[in-house]
Amino acid sequence: MTTPPLTVTAPDTRPPLRYIAIEGPIGVGKTALATRLAQRWSMQTLFDTSADNPFLERFYRDTTRHALSAQLHFALQRESHARRVAALRADDVPLVTDVLAQKSDLLARLTLGADELPLYRALAARLDAAAPPPDLVVYLQATPEVLFARIQKRANPVELQIPDAYLRALCDSYNEFFYHYDDAPVLTVGAEHLNPQDSDDDLALIAGRIETMRGRKEFFVKGTSL
Repeated sequence: MTTPPLTVTAPDTRPPLRYIAIEGPIGVGKTALATRLAQRWSMQTLFDTSADNPFLERFYRDTTRHALSAQLHFALQRESHARRVAALRADDVPLVTDVLAQKSDLLARLTLGADELPLYRALAARLDAAAPPPDLVVYLQATPEVLFARIQKRANPVELQIPDAYLRALCDSYNEFFYHYDDAPVLTVGAEHLNPQDSDDDLALIAGRIETMRGRKEFFVKGTSL
């Protein structure tokens, strides 16, 4: 009796969706996941440019004093990002990004005072560039303690100045934002025990959930069936 040859099924390299946005607080692994998903599914990447904000270092040192200048520059960066997203989607280019163009003023509400926020919103509204919502948002979650450990590990001098209180408030703001967000389906992923950058198995777990997601909101924590 002849043993039939072993058949190995390779991962499907076709993107399951045309536009995926990865979101979450600093240090959670957005860029790493976006990069690996793009490689897996042959998608174009479009990365966040917030690290190029010239006010960022001063903002982390004194969030109150430099919040308005930092947020206005973020608004300019989001406008540029939204225009590039719109252009790529108009050409039907499969796209994965590590920032959500529709994140609106999540950070501004967190950092600006009551007198500055209306001014920011008025100016930001003039910069608004329409971009289509993603087919899916992957929202990566982690505790502030895990984020601090990852920030310490990568030892970026600017990020090391992030105050503890700011990072904790940022995590809360993201949770609140995506609790109410309904412009696109959202897959919330507990990222504390996942390392898709270095683990093919972890990448396959996330990719599999993306491929099989059917509802508007789903949650995935490694080792559970949420």
